[in-house]
Amino acid sequence: MRSYKQSCGVAKALDVIGDRWSLLIVRELLIREACRYTDLRDGLPGIATNLLADRVRDLEAAGVVAREHAPAPIAATLIRLTDRGRELQSVVLLLGSWGAPWLAEAPADDCFRAHWLLMPLRLHLTDHAPDAPAVSMEIRIGGEALTVEASAGAVRVRLGASGGADAVASGDPRTVLGLMTGRLDLNAARAAGLDYQGDPRVLARLVRAPVGPPSAP
Repeated sequence: MRSYKQSCGVAKALDVIGDRWSLLIVRELLIREACRYTDLRDGLPGIATNLLADRVRDLEAAGVVAREHAPAPIAATLIRLTDRGRELQSVVLLLGSWGAPWLAEAPADDCFRAHWLLMPLRLHLTDHAPDAPAVSMEIRIGGEALTVEASAGAVRVRLGASGGADAVASGDPRTVLGLMTGRLDLNAARAAGLDYQGDPRVLARLVRAPVGPPSAP
């Protein structure tokens, strides 16, 4: 592992996570928790297999990640963050928020994985009706799905389909992200190709943004 050889906390942190791909490996493990090497590689389109192996090995040596053997029926070696590695969550969230304005200018052929939405959704969504009954919303992009659940003032976002959500939103990544972060209202998102099935009040509970045209005075 290369070092800046500087007696500075920022430099020491970058000695560990400053190499290309290292922090994105941390992102994947924050989202997926423990996962197999093949799942980790799938979430990092463009990385060479040998480079991923090198980065995981370096992070393991630094105490950021650890390997564990999962028993049957999985019967595979899983990679997960250590307690020290999970301390990077606030760093990753802040970097994602800082970099978000450039998403609007991202090339159309940039790679995308639906599970990457999990962290910004956790950051942006709020239960605006904590005393109301629990609701759930499924988000579908390509062949992946996420489920958002609001209950008693808490919002939970998890990977996978819900199987009976109160609302389902399907569309391209930019439109879905715009809707769920309040930059697009429901009408604008639908005009951009979003398919929304279910009660619009589910969306209004999660996103403080208009879900239709303003009422006439």
